[in-house]
Amino acid sequence: MHLPDYKEARTRDKRDYHRFDFSLDEELKNKYQGMKYYIKTYGCQMNEHDSEVIEALLELLGFIKTDHYLESDLIILNTCSIRENAHNKAFGMLGRIKHLKQEKPDLIVGICGCMAQEASVVEAILRDYKFVNFVVGTHNLHELPKVLDHSIQNETQEIEVYSREGDLIEEVPVVRANSYKAYVNIIYGCDKFCTYCIVPYTRGRERSRKKEDILKEVDQLIADGYQEITLLGQNVNAYGKDLYHDYNLGDLLEEIAFKNIPRIRFMTSHPWDFTDKMIEVIGKYPNIMPSIHLPVQSGSNRILKLMGRRYTRESYLELFHKIKKQIPRVSVSTDIIVGFPQEEEEDFLDTLRLVEECRYDNAFTFIFSQREGTPACRLEDNTTLEEKEERLQRLNTLVNTIFLENNQKLVGTSLEVMVEGISDKKTMYYGYSDTNKLINFSCDKELKPGDLVSVEITDAKTWSLDGRSI
Repeated sequence: MHLPDYKEARTRDKRDYHRFDFSLDEELKNKYQGMKYYIKTYGCQMNEHDSEVIEALLELLGFIKTDHYLESDLIILNTCSIRENAHNKAFGMLGRIKHLKQEKPDLIVGICGCMAQEASVVEAILRDYKFVNFVVGTHNLHELPKVLDHSIQNETQEIEVYSREGDLIEEVPVVRANSYKAYVNIIYGCDKFCTYCIVPYTRGRERSRKKEDILKEVDQLIADGYQEITLLGQNVNAYGKDLYHDYNLGDLLEEIAFKNIPRIRFMTSHPWDFTDKMIEVIGKYPNIMPSIHLPVQSGSNRILKLMGRRYTRESYLELFHKIKKQIPRVSVSTDIIVGFPQEEEEDFLDTLRLVEECRYDNAFTFIFSQREGTPACRLEDNTTLEEKEERLQRLNTLVNTIFLENNQKLVGTSLEVMVEGISDKKTMYYGYSDTNKLINFSCDKELKPGDLVSVEITDAKTWSLDGRSI
């Protein structure tokens, strides 16, 4: 049994890590032939991709996927730690599973993802959720088959969570969620340690994959007919800093662009590591989508310092305007936290003024959520929940107004859209533009997911656009 330890997880030193290829013990292959599994995924794109790996590992064991947890023999929750709401949802689901397990004593229950890396969560599982069969952390996901099998065969609760990240495992199998767009991990972990963020503890230090392994994966996706790839990392534009002296995300983007896959995206960026080379490359190649997620979190220098964000309002705005100037038609989205400890009205007004200047195309706005073990938990919080909710409402009113105004400027223009499927309106298709705008559109011919079509925009809404194919 290995239990998580925040103190150990925080440690950053210059230890070596190595590359190994995944392998599965022969005796585990198809051992659980015909049993059904269900995965519930919470959180970010990295978790979504981890669930694709979990599916592949389970299917090597012989499990069959079901979309209904009531019918399953195995339930896995792939959890998220970023906000309290994600915690509550996962524990709420565990409550429902507890009742189900009383009806189905042989039901197998597992926990993966970032919550598995939290000491308090594992303590709660050991104390209050003894029906959970196993817990596997983010650093050893590839060991899930072994841990699961050991728990079943020995009828024990297995907790295998390493506080320190291990080696990089390549050739791990993946069951892609669809056949036209795919996630590609390029870097794991984060070294920024923003004072409110749990990710450096749950995902470890920054470790880049070798470019050869990434390019090999991209080549295979292209050969399989994929139209879009998204390069993933907790701090994706730190790629290569730990591995190379003169090769970074800008270089990797350029190499992938040469391969002529129609669409390339990447997320999530930290403003600290956004280089001029990246801006130059994104602006140069039309198959690198002009859509950038650039979290600002606050428009106040005082709050940014308390957050440990490592940039100022002024340096962020300098980067923002450089991106806008050098990348044609670029859309920029952001994250903003309201009600950070010690945020005063003037700090919040600084955020509103920054939003008015940047006029984002999208924004994910949140009330500050305490994460146990982070430095922000120790800051005095002198703002009431009512004040925080009122500020969030004011912020959302502003950003929604800007979103609609930005979208209205697109009426009468044509945008290239990648088809995702049939919209809720049933008579229309939906998809996303290169700038990541959601578009519902009519078409007089049959389309399939992954098709690229030109769409004339006929109407604008706050969160989407309507149009017709040309």
